Parts: sequence; C-alpha cells; structure tokens
Amino acid sequence: MPSIPTHTLPSGDALPAVGFGTWDMSDDDVHHAVPTALDAGYTHVDCAEGYQNQAAVGEVLANHDRDDLFITSKVLPPHLHYESVFEALDRALTRLGIEALDLYLIHWPNPAISLRETLSALEKAHADGLIKNVGVSNFSVHYLRFAQYMADVPIAVNQIEFNPWYARHELVDYCQEHDIVVQAAAPLGRAVVLNDPVVQDLAGKYDVMPAQVCLRWELQKNIVVLPQSTNPDHIHANLDIFGWEMDEADVRRMDELDRGQNAYQLDLDDPIYGITP
Repeated sequence: MPSIPTHTLPSGDALPAVGFGTWDMSDDDVHHAVPTALDAGYTHVDCAEGYQNQAAVGEVLANHDRDDLFITSKVLPPHLHYESVFEALDRALTRLGIEALDLYLIHWPNPAISLRETLSALEKAHADGLIKNVGVSNFSVHYLRFAQYMADVPIAVNQIEFNPWYARHELVDYCQEHDIVVQAAAPLGRAVVLNDPVVQDLAGKYDVMPAQVCLRWELQKNIVVLPQSTNPDHIHANLDIFGWEMDEADVRRMDELDRGQNAYQLDLDDPIYGITP
C-alpha cells in the first residue's frame, strides 16, 4: 500500500490525509475495529468525548507506539467555559492513556459561552504542551472569522460534514484560502451517497467500491477524510485510495452532485451535545 500523504499544520506536525473515525461505536466495536484499522495502516484516530468510548479507544492505543499515531479529540459545547475545557481535556487524556493530544477541537460552537474564553483555555493548554494543535469542528465562515481574530494560536483544522451531496463550497474555499485544513466528517454522507448513479458508474469505471470513489474525490480536493466502519473489509478498502486518481472530468462530475443535503445536525435536545450555559 502506498504511504499515506500528510498535511503540514502550522505547528509543523504532519496530519495524515486519512483518519479512522470512532463515532457511534460501542466499546465492543472499538475493541474490534480500531485494532483492525491500526493493523491495516491507519495512523490517525479521530475521537471525541461525545462519542462516549474514549476509554475503550485508550485500551487499544495502549498496545501501540504512541509516537506513530496522530490522536484527535473534541470538547463538547457545554464544556467550553475556561475551567471546563481543562476538566474535559484531563478526562480525555486519562481515558485515552496519553500525555498530550495531537489535535483538540471545539466540537460545536456554543453561542451561550464566550468563544474568547474557550480559546484562551485552548491557548493555555497548548502552551502547557497538553495539546499540540488547536482546531474547531462544525464552524461556519462566520464563526471561523471570529475564532481567527481572537486566537493567539493558529486555527489548524475545521472538521465539517463534507461529502458529494454536501460539498460546502464557500466554507471549504474559505478554509483553504486561510490555511485551515478541512477534515471531512461523514465523508460518505452516512452511506446515503453510495447509491448515487454517478458514484456507482465511476466505481465500475475504476473497478473500486463506491466508498472509494467518494473518498478519492475528497482527497483530490485536498480534504482529509475520516471514514468510519466496523466491517474489516471496508476498513481496509477505505484506506486503499492511493496509487490511482480520478480523471479531472470525473472529478467535475462528482462536483456536480452537490444537493446541499446534510446527513446530520446538532440535536439541541440531546443532553450530551446540547447548547447550555
């Protein structure tokens, strides 16, 4: 398998272009899927306190060389007060069994809590060596502009929902113009895009799986992809997206699939993700 290309973050750290997502995994799923991913060659693991499985991820990571891995986590909206950020970060590091995160993201913006207060906490955690890179998730251009203005450390990453049916052109362009790496959460649209006739047609043309078509298209748009699966065959296939390219004409066909149709959104009634003071 060809080596995984990387994106250089403002810190100089190398962010692998493909990561393994752990959303919606039970502890049992984690214990089976994450070792499969790491053995397959993934080195980038995407976590979040909201996924409620970080202790299980940490148990898997304990069997691998920390220096070989890039570990991301995210802090929930209710935990964005200054002290709460440190409490959430301490829980994440303890559960994951590591001394520092390679990347720590604000999972969703919370208009009830000062963004400046949150960023101040992240800057202190960065200065203390607890996090190597600061980023955000699900931030619009509007929120990104505020974050960039307020932050004393670079906003390295914006993790957003991105897939062929939800291409977010204005947001992606803004990020890339400002050297903010875009990470694609739900890069397959929670599987809904895989039956698209164009995706199916290109899968036949390139003799690959529909998921590989979507992920390859995203890579060629300079976006980091975070596929998630508990199926060993799919875990391996989702990494087998190097060593070949889609023709520019086919990239444009994929570009035209955008429907502005998202697969997920913040549930304000969910006590885990809820926006609360």
